[in-house]
Amino acid sequence: MNYRMILYVTGWVINFEAVFLLPSCLTGIIYREKAAVSLLLTALICLIVGFPMTRKRPKNTSIYAREGFVTVALSWIVLSALGALPFVFSGAIPSYIDALFETVSGFTTTGSSILAEVEPLPKCVLFWRSFTHWVGGMGVLVFVMAILPLAGGTNMYMMKAESPGPIVGKLVPKVKSTALLLYKMYLALTLLQLVFLLLGRMPLFDALTTTFGTAGTGGFGVKNDSIGGYSPYIQVVVTIFMILFGVNFNVYYLIIKKKAKLAAQSTEVRLYFLIIFVSIVLITANIAGMFGSLAEALRHAAFQVGSIITTTGFATTDFDVWPVFSKTILVILMFIGACAGSTGGGIKVSRILILLKAVRRELNLIAHPRRVRTLKVDGKMVETAVIRSVCVFLATYVLIFGVSLLLISVDNFDFTTNFTAVAATMNNIGPGLERVGPTCNFSGYSAFSTLVLTFDMLAGRLELFPLLILFSRNTWRK
Repeated sequence: MNYRMILYVTGWVINFEAVFLLPSCLTGIIYREKAAVSLLLTALICLIVGFPMTRKRPKNTSIYAREGFVTVALSWIVLSALGALPFVFSGAIPSYIDALFETVSGFTTTGSSILAEVEPLPKCVLFWRSFTHWVGGMGVLVFVMAILPLAGGTNMYMMKAESPGPIVGKLVPKVKSTALLLYKMYLALTLLQLVFLLLGRMPLFDALTTTFGTAGTGGFGVKNDSIGGYSPYIQVVVTIFMILFGVNFNVYYLIIKKKAKLAAQSTEVRLYFLIIFVSIVLITANIAGMFGSLAEALRHAAFQVGSIITTTGFATTDFDVWPVFSKTILVILMFIGACAGSTGGGIKVSRILILLKAVRRELNLIAHPRRVRTLKVDGKMVETAVIRSVCVFLATYVLIFGVSLLLISVDNFDFTTNFTAVAATMNNIGPGLERVGPTCNFSGYSAFSTLVLTFDMLAGRLELFPLLILFSRNTWRK
């Protein structure tokens, strides 16, 4: 285990967190808010902790699978632990456990909140709260790899540990170039959405924070009614960009390289859009009588489908009062999630696709035992190791989900509340149903349950294993 390299990379993550805090400090200065001091103090603490860890570059810079997973897990934990301090220092969230939950929810792009109201909070704190979505969306380690030359080709293990999906590859030969390219595309889409929101006469502060929440598919809003109070134009823009950020960024790379035809052949992306289309049609038909016109019902249905499947968590209306059929569709979408290689959470469309193909192959093998059938996606054979990893992931997912559901049941909330609370946090959605619905929050849970749900958010964002490996004895053996 290369402990020095783990500390070195973690130190750089902490240093960059200090830099990430500066735009929020500037916001506080612009609005003349005292809370800016708490952000500046946190940035100073980050530098005090992180700078000594990065003063000397280790001689051995190799990072392999074990170090990569441990580095990613520890970096996200430390990032969240320090990122919670501005909430506590400013008094916005006095309880550190609640502040940690809010911060983890931000960095993991979950959007679940313990706050009953957000509008009374200082602008600089709201900015930091939303900016954590943008930082966590593409991944802080991906950002570090894009900026720093860390460990040659071996830092691919960190990208695999942090990036969502069963298959993670390089867009270009060098990992650093891949990370930089991902962030360029991420930034370009972010700026594009910001322009469209400003064209809709959305205030700059609201446009920035909404864009951060959309780009990271997080869902923290700066209004108590989320996106409900904005114009239909703004709601449509947010809907479109939520769905776009849920697409595999490899597709955008192919489009940039003028290979749009190849991008359009992606089975995962086609299935993603098919699920969205069918869900919108079914929900619109089901809720049509609840709104003044079919167009209004369609707008709300499209927004909530886009928000839930991409695990963003914004809301334009209280979908908890929708018919059971519509709510059931939304709960199913919580688990499906967005595409691999996107900023969205959930199980991922690619895993669902591989699982369906694996089931079909097994059925064919039962009917024709002697026939040799390979599993292919987009014309490429899926390796047995990938199929195994998908099955193990799903089994582990169900196990953690069940244990978490059991643990938080000690608070004696109803089953729907607990089930959707775990689903919302593990899939990085944001709101659930009943007592954790779009007009409610997670503040009713005890400190113990809040920590369980905080663990679920981290596990969901890191795709389970980078976090679980910290609890394995073999990880720390030489």
